[in-house]
Amino acid sequence: MKLNTIQDRQSGTARPRKRPAAFTALAAGLAATLLTGCQSEQLLSIGDMSSGYNKEIFWMSLWAIALSIIVFVGVSWALFYSVQKFREDRHDAPPAQFHGNNRLEVILVAVPVVIVILLSVLTVRSMARLNPVPVNAPKIDILSKQFWWNFAYPTVTSDAGGTVANGNEMVMPTGQPVVLNLTSGDVIHGFWAPNIGGQRHALPSVIRTWKVDTERPGVYQGNCSQLCGASHANMRYKVIALEPERYQAFLAAAKAYRAPTPAEGSAEARGYTLFMQGKASTGALACSACHRVQGTPAAAGAGPDLSFFGTRRTLGAGMWEGEEAEKNLVPWIANSPGMKPGALMPTYDGSEYMVNGKMQKGGVLTRAEIEDIAAYLRSLKLPEEADYWRGTPVYGARAGGTQ
Repeated sequence: MKLNTIQDRQSGTARPRKRPAAFTALAAGLAATLLTGCQSEQLLSIGDMSSGYNKEIFWMSLWAIALSIIVFVGVSWALFYSVQKFREDRHDAPPAQFHGNNRLEVILVAVPVVIVILLSVLTVRSMARLNPVPVNAPKIDILSKQFWWNFAYPTVTSDAGGTVANGNEMVMPTGQPVVLNLTSGDVIHGFWAPNIGGQRHALPSVIRTWKVDTERPGVYQGNCSQLCGASHANMRYKVIALEPERYQAFLAAAKAYRAPTPAEGSAEARGYTLFMQGKASTGALACSACHRVQGTPAAAGAGPDLSFFGTRRTLGAGMWEGEEAEKNLVPWIANSPGMKPGALMPTYDGSEYMVNGKMQKGGVLTRAEIEDIAAYLRSLKLPEEADYWRGTPVYGARAGGTQ
């Protein structure tokens, strides 16, 4: 199955979109300007009216824009009126001398006060609508680290043990608020998927809780919005919004999921052994020392969860998608710090890499051994009916399309 995002989406069919044209154009331009250098091929739009958050901000902004226009017109009129009426060439006599104008001073003070009070009331009203978090809403715990994301579902315990989680791809339902609990494992990051709601800073040792939502199923782009290191621009993720029925099917399949047992003697079996044990004779560290795979002894959390790696369509926290992700998997395993500056994953081609400011020598695996690990990772797939990419439209792709 091909991913129709960057390389493959030419064959897709564009989907019609209904949204306020003027506001969307302005919002899209603003988003593109703010995120220059750190966005993918998908459009990020704060004018996406499928999100309740964006709708509320849009209507509040209309009041602010209207009042700004009134102030601008009023001040401009007063300026030009005064200039024209009191031109020096129209008045030969000296101007009348007076001290103060109580009525004018009251107006000049009262009008701004009324405007500020009105905007404050509108802001508080919007905050009261957006900030409360529903008690029974679906919850997703988000961990951000240099330079990747992990999304866990705290209310869903795997039959194999542990909480269901997925790296760099967040699956959420449509048509209802979703509560996000955000934290950081190292420095300050910024979570922003503008199509589904506002952004929040991810702070070490602090949990930020808020809600997002969208009415439209689709694949949306998310980025880190806070400069966080060498690969800040490559710290991306996807949000896949599914209809409630498909979302529940995903959770059920993820709950029951156990990594498949590779056939004896297969490339997957050899890859499984290397993944779990590494290769001590060449200094190659075990992948299981940092990553979790549901239903196996690999239960570490130093790196993104790889339980459903074969279902994912992105690689390197969104650096590559579709065919590019497939093509770069083996080079990525061999030397991820060389492809993504600042990445802490050890190398397997003997290259040096930096950890905590110190250079370390990487282990060595042959290309065939790395391909075996790649084969094992590709085998980690959810059942086809729970494949959240299948048939899901990509929002903001230049030619539209579905997965």
